Amino acid sequence: MRIPLPRRISGLRAASQLRPGAGAPRIEQARDPRHALRRLLPYLNPLRGMLIAVGAFVAATTLLELAGPYLLGLAIDRFITVGRAEGLAWIAGLMLAAYLLANLFQFLSSWLMAAVSQGTLRALRGDLFAHLQSLPVGFFDQNPAGELISRLTNDIDAINSAVSQNVTALLASTLSLAGIIIAMFLLDSRLALVSLAVVPVMLTVTEFVARSTRRRFRELQRGLGGLNAVMEESISGQKVVKAFRRGEAAIASFRVSNEAVYRAAVSANSYAFLLMPLTNVLGNFFVIVLAGVGGWLALEGIVTVGVIATFIGYAHNFISPVRQLANLYNSIQAALAGAERVFEIIDIPAETGDLPDAAPLPAVRGEVRFAEVSFGYRPGVPVIKGMTIEARAGQTLALVGPTGAGKTTLINLLTRFYETDSGRITIDGRDIRSIRKEELRRRLGIVLQETFLFSGSVLENIRYGRLAATDEECVAAARTAGADPFIRRLPQGYQTALAERAGNLSQGERQMLAIARAILADPAILVLDEATSSVDTRTEARIQKALLALMAGRTSFVIAHRLSTIRDADQLLVIDDGTVVEHGTHRELLARRGFYHRLYVSQFKGQAM
Repeated sequence: MRIPLPRRISGLRAASQLRPGAGAPRIEQARDPRHALRRLLPYLNPLRGMLIAVGAFVAATTLLELAGPYLLGLAIDRFITVGRAEGLAWIAGLMLAAYLLANLFQFLSSWLMAAVSQGTLRALRGDLFAHLQSLPVGFFDQNPAGELISRLTNDIDAINSAVSQNVTALLASTLSLAGIIIAMFLLDSRLALVSLAVVPVMLTVTEFVARSTRRRFRELQRGLGGLNAVMEESISGQKVVKAFRRGEAAIASFRVSNEAVYRAAVSANSYAFLLMPLTNVLGNFFVIVLAGVGGWLALEGIVTVGVIATFIGYAHNFISPVRQLANLYNSIQAALAGAERVFEIIDIPAETGDLPDAAPLPAVRGEVRFAEVSFGYRPGVPVIKGMTIEARAGQTLALVGPTGAGKTTLINLLTRFYETDSGRITIDGRDIRSIRKEELRRRLGIVLQETFLFSGSVLENIRYGRLAATDEECVAAARTAGADPFIRRLPQGYQTALAERAGNLSQGERQMLAIARAILADPAILVLDEATSSVDTRTEARIQKALLALMAGRTSFVIAHRLSTIRDADQLLVIDDGTVVEHGTHRELLARRGFYHRLYVSQFKGQAM
């Protein structure tokens, strides 16, 4: 049964990976923050000992920071106002020790929290990447790589910021506020009530400025996304830009986007910079209120000057956690939204596993049969319609037909990248669903039109076909594929490191490496999907020779639009609209003057048939 997949996963796309014309990234809030938090907590459980230590250090830091203003007030009341100097040095030493220890504990809590954060993210990133490897091919067909990479980078980074920095900041700010309020009430309840009356004003103003700042930074991010899209289009399509003399138009488009980013950045940063002076003004207002009320209480003999000094010290410390709490909200929301997007992928069902009675595949003769097979990528939209085809052992079967007829879909079904809706596919009489997928795919060798080579040396890319192969076996496979001469001309020969996507090799050279990789795998059944369509005719002739060596003695399925490459196939299947409309040899099909004859004539008009 085929796994239903979402047409597309919604999520934050990295600005640097935006496709031309794509929308800019948005700062999103979690749809269900509590659920996202519950899903994250198990990743923190193995590190709960370190988390307890972090909490202890943060609590100690808060208490020591509260001790500073208290000791200052004590010094004023017990020593300064009564003119005793001998105890001041002792109080000053205690204050210095308190602040030094507070900074030490703050460092230790930050260091431990960084370890907790990285341990958590290592486990989460590992689970996400491992799950991606288990998802069916259809998932990757329907979801752009940029969005998936964004899950592994942007969303994980958002969680990292929240766990490594904001958790300790949130805990410290909450404890600091609670500690200051408790300390104030213990010292004098009247001054404490006056202080709390100022808090709602501070919170309202701070939240208003923070909300306005967040909105403008969202606009800035949208502008940056648009600017990155313009730059990506221009850089990626530089040949087209130059060929059509569109350089000035590209510059004009860039200037418009650049100007929009400039205006958005000025607005966003202006509001961001406004938060600090506003909170300072509010903090000073707080101090003024306390000084006024406290001064009146001191004149009445109700409180001491030391208590007023302690309250003013707490007032200075009060504004920082309030500002931090206002700023933490958006960051934590972004982290929880990132966690939701990560778990959204982890929750997608993995590729359909092997049946309980699935068995290994012994030596393969190579007889392949599709019996009344039907399949559609979407329910109700069939691509393959009741198709029955058969390839005998060692036979070359060519699949031809117009684009979208269903040729590549047959290969996807044979490799079990997708499962059939009905009918069965057998190899040597065994239903492929009764064969372990790993065993099945080990018996299949695939050479695609778009060759994918990995970062690493030429030798390592050939060895990808069989990891246990020796260097000598890899070189022998390259010789059979006709790749040995060009490899030896490379700067370091077989040890030459390939550029990204093997950009330092030609298309033909990449294809020959793919053939060498398939030869090394020594498959029983070979699949060639448009293996020579992207190269010139001279290179095609060289690759064709390598392919003939690879196909010798193997059952081969060949998909080709260039009909000249399949004239010698044992059997040609002409596929149109998901059904076999003709089959036979090249000469038989030409003699019938049907669908294949029209395809052939359209390619070789005026040439001898």
